[in-house]
Order: sequence, then C-alpha cells, then structure tokens
Amino acid sequence: MCKLLSQYRAVARDLKVDAVAIVPGPNFTRLFGAEFHSHERPLVVFIPAEGDAAAIVPNLELRSFDLIGFEGEVFDWRDQDGYQHAFEALASQLPLSSLAVEGQIMRVFVHHAIAAAWPGLRIVDAEKQISGLRIIKSESEVSLLADAIHISERAMDHTISKVRVGMTETEIQGLLTQALFANGADAHAFGPIVAAGDNSAMPHAHARSDYRVQAGDALLLDFGARKDGFCADITRTFFVGHVDDASAEVYDAVYRANLRGHEVTKAGVTCHEVDDAVIGVLEASPFADRIRTKTGHGLGRDVHEAPYIMRGNHQVLEAGMVFTNEPGLYQIGEFGVRIEDDILVTDNGCRSLTQFPKELTVIGT
Repeated sequence: MCKLLSQYRAVARDLKVDAVAIVPGPNFTRLFGAEFHSHERPLVVFIPAEGDAAAIVPNLELRSFDLIGFEGEVFDWRDQDGYQHAFEALASQLPLSSLAVEGQIMRVFVHHAIAAAWPGLRIVDAEKQISGLRIIKSESEVSLLADAIHISERAMDHTISKVRVGMTETEIQGLLTQALFANGADAHAFGPIVAAGDNSAMPHAHARSDYRVQAGDALLLDFGARKDGFCADITRTFFVGHVDDASAEVYDAVYRANLRGHEVTKAGVTCHEVDDAVIGVLEASPFADRIRTKTGHGLGRDVHEAPYIMRGNHQVLEAGMVFTNEPGLYQIGEFGVRIEDDILVTDNGCRSLTQFPKELTVIGT
C-alpha cells in the first residue's frame, strides 16, 4: 500500500495541489485491495502530497475499514449526527487550499461536503491522472483479466449450445447468467446485452421478453464476468438456424475490421491510428453508412477506462495496456453485427486475451 500511496502523492505534486481524494471505486480497490459500496454515506480518503493520509468513514464501516490496514487518522460519523462535522474535523487537522478528485466517480453531494469544510478550496478534476495510474497492467493483473475472460468464454459456449428458434431474448440471457456464475464469476462486469433480429442493431440493447428468436436472426451477445475485481468484455454475433448471403457479407466486413485491429496494434502506435485502420475497413465496405461506434476502450477494473480507441485520440499505446477491439455495423430496423476481443498491447504487437472463435457461426440447428 505504501508504494501505491506514493503514486497518488506524486499525482498531487505533479498537479501542484495539496492532496488527492479517493472514493470507493476501481482506484480505491486497487489501492486498498477491498471494495466499499457508494451509497448515501460518504467515505473519502485524502492523500496529501506530504504527510499522512486521513479518511472520512461511516461509523458502521469502521470494522471493515480497519481490515484494510489504513495507517492514517480516521474521522468517523453516525447517521444520527450526519457527516458534515467529520469533514470539518478533518479540515481542522489537514489545511488544504487545493484538492484533486476523481471527476467521473465523486458524487456531487460529497463534492459539496468537501467544499463546505474547506471554504475557498480549489478542486481539480484529475480523473485522467488518477485513473492513469492503472492503465499499464502488471503480469498478475493480466492473469486476473484472462481468468475473467475465460469464465466468460465458457459461459458463452454453454449458452449458444442451448439456443433454439422460438426462445426469447430474456430466456437466453437467463441461460447466460446461470452459466457465468456456474463457471466462477463473482458478478456481471456490466448488464449483459442479448439482442436478436432488429434489436441487434441497437449497440446497447436490452433483452426483450416478448420477442422470440426466428430462423435467420442475428443474435448478438455482449457481456463479461467480473472476477477478483477485473472485468471481461466480449461480443460475438451468431446467426440462428441459417444465414443469408447479404448478412454474411456484413459479417465478413466486421470480421476483417476486427482482424485489422489485431494487425496494427503494437506499442508505439496511437489510439487514433488503430481506430483509423479498423474503421477504414468498414468505410471501404458497402456498409459505411452502418458505422455507429468507435473501435474500443480500455479494460481492467472498470469495463470502460482509458485508453479510448478512437480517431482524434493521439495517446500512444504502451506495452501492458489492454483494450477492446469491437468494430460493428448496425442497420437500424434490420440487424447488427459486432465482434469484440480483449487485446493486450506488447512491444512487438499484441496478444488477444479472447480466444473464442469469431468466424461466422450458425447456431440452434
């Protein structure tokens, strides 16, 4: 923990602020090896550029918080009294004129409590710098990611073996969820997407209970297991019963775009260059008007994190980064195709952590 704390102190120094504030979420879990829920009770750890860390902790969480081995002073509070006095007590011990926060995670009421306790405080959104500390995955983190991915792949294999014409999307989603937990998932990485027919053309569709899969439908499964704090994110698109030539042509364009993403990825290229290569394949196809998404996003403790694989993002890829390669084509009212792999960047290229076959596959026969 001491080594990791020093990283956050360095962020504070680099940003020329007095401290960094961390709230429950992926950065907190990385730092302390424990998960705490975000709810109506604020829990905040303050890590100053110099000196000891301190924390605001709900009294009912004190025992759990003790178990993480936190060495700084803890200011607890009870529901009956409210939390503001705890912030003010900490402020009397830790004078601050500036503070870096996780802009995508810290909730507004926590921000207000901090601002009230330190009048005139300059609050800086340091989401990029704080979350950037986890953008390069260690070997152990890659192994944990691979475990989550392999659980997901086994669940996918089991699920598609059970799919038949006439099943509803929610029935298939139920099979998928059961298979995930049967294979060792701790939780869903995110709400799974199970979409057939015209619903597959919605990139973030919700499973329907009133639609039954028909022969010839595209069936898109986008989901992932969460295991030991790390997320998988996999998409495969199948066809149920049979596939016509026009649908197969769309699938082939997405398949080639996905392969191109693997070909161009290596340390030293930019996110822009990868996206440009992948989307370029789709733009050169007869289906360019069906492009609706970028190539992908980083993956780790969060299912969406840096780096973001999109045109205009000139961030250079480094060995140890992990991102999704998920080109897709979507014809609203008809069907969509997406193929998604989880890729580890290496010095000389990349390694796909996803091994599930992605060639055109007909199921439910």
